[in-house]
Amino acid sequence: MNLVQLQQLAEDRILDAQSLLAASRWSGAYYLAGYAVECGLKACVLNHIVSTGVIFQDKKYAERCWTHRPEELVKLADLEAVRGIDAASDPAFAAHWLTVEGWSEHSRYESKGRLEAQQLIDAVNDPSHGVLPWIRKHW
Repeated sequence: MNLVQLQQLAEDRILDAQSLLAASRWSGAYYLAGYAVECGLKACVLNHIVSTGVIFQDKKYAERCWTHRPEELVKLADLEAVRGIDAASDPAFAAHWLTVEGWSEHSRYESKGRLEAQQLIDAVNDPSHGVLPWIRKHW
């Protein structure tokens, strides 16, 4: 998978999540909203690899890239400090990150309600303070 494919996958999954939310399919909407973040962050990781060559400096780096955890992907993309600065200056963005960090790939096996799905989609897609708009700046 290349950078453009990961970016498109992130964009497609958030649209899918919104469609599922509108169709009252809360669990699927929740899962796909988080998956949009995962795909977007993996695009950031790939961008970091291309720009730094880090994959050639750390033999275990590629193995760690298989993670689904947003926090780990932020670290792998070397965006932890930038995210911290942005979160410190934007409390809404910081709150959205906390919501996103509650997602995991295991949520595909869980039942979620309307409120949980709506909160995650809002955290991901808020145009001014959302996680996905922030990710787009770094991929």
